[in-house]
Amino acid sequence: MKNRIAQLRKKQRYSQAQLAGAAHVTRQTINAIENDKYDPSLGLSFRLAQILGDNS
Repeated sequence: MKNRIAQLRKKQRYSQAQLAGAAHVTRQTINAIENDKYDPSLGLSFRLAQILGDNS
């Protein structure tokens, strides 16, 4: 499945830093996830899904 974090983050008008704060991780972690350099844990994946709530 394609990584849609950046697309959903921009749709919700979150900066990487804002999303990182809401998910309790660093901005660098969000950047690495968006650039397919880091696979988030299941728990972090669920937190990001809850925060970004893909309603499309």
